[in-house]
Amino acid sequence: MTYKGRMEKRTKKRKKRFIIIFPLLLILLSGLVYGSYLTYKAMAAAEEARVELDRGDKSKLREEVVDPGKNNITILFLGIDDSESRGFGDKARTDAIMLATFNRKDKSVKMLSIPRDSYVYQPDRDEYDKINHAHAYHGIDGAVNTVEDLLEIPVDYYVRMNFRAFIEVVEALGGIEVDVPVDLNEMDSKDNEGAIRLRKGYQRIDGEEALALARTRKLDNDIERGKRQQLIVQGIINEAASVSSITKYGDVIDALGNNLTTNLTVGEMLALHKYATSGGKLNIESLNIEGYDDSSSGTYYYELDEASLEETSQTLKEHLELD
Repeated sequence: MTYKGRMEKRTKKRKKRFIIIFPLLLILLSGLVYGSYLTYKAMAAAEEARVELDRGDKSKLREEVVDPGKNNITILFLGIDDSESRGFGDKARTDAIMLATFNRKDKSVKMLSIPRDSYVYQPDRDEYDKINHAHAYHGIDGAVNTVEDLLEIPVDYYVRMNFRAFIEVVEALGGIEVDVPVDLNEMDSKDNEGAIRLRKGYQRIDGEEALALARTRKLDNDIERGKRQQLIVQGIINEAASVSSITKYGDVIDALGNNLTTNLTVGEMLALHKYATSGGKLNIESLNIEGYDDSSSGTYYYELDEASLEETSQTLKEHLELD
């Protein structure tokens, strides 16, 4: 073969390689650009959502500031209905109260649901009342201080989310997998009676269905309601940790919008995401405090069993490896 022929052959090969490699480079570049955009978007949203507690960045029950990338931590999840139709504002009553403890060494989470009508001492008011009134009277700080006083463990972080964000996050994830424990006919988020119908069994549910399952109180009691809320949170965690398409994270960020407040920084959120997605699957255990209904005063309260409360507190302390 002549020199000219060899050069022409090499040129054709280079053109073929270019045709193959160029689209891959475009895809990679687009991914990097979109990833950078998502990072910027997430940072902006996180900064807008961040509201520090009055106490600062350390619980009074901690000797030092914790780091989610290095330490065992706690997060208090508060679900509120601040819709105008229900007449609530920034200090709405908490409809869902859940404390999660995270142990980094064995990659486990313990989730405790606290019944909203639990009769507990509220230090900011110096009186006993339903625990969901703590947020109504003293906002996030009131709720955090009350839970710390009740369980005698530090609340390092909080996440407060309203029902609109709850629905839209589930929708952004494309629904969640849940083993629905009961048949359900419930109103939707716009209070349309009977709009949501679910049947018992393992299935994929959308945002409105998830909210109905988490909110309903007609079926049984606050303890069982708390268990259903734990199922929903577990479904969201599992779905978020297994998302394969990067575009879904953008949808989740959009869903949160102005519907969430937290004292977590962007770096702390990234550390938690790494904790949830790296290595094996999270081991999540649900906890509940036993108690009984009490209307002897003319007002309904849920009285917590002292022995069960002490046992639960000790379980959480051991999970956090607290002295």
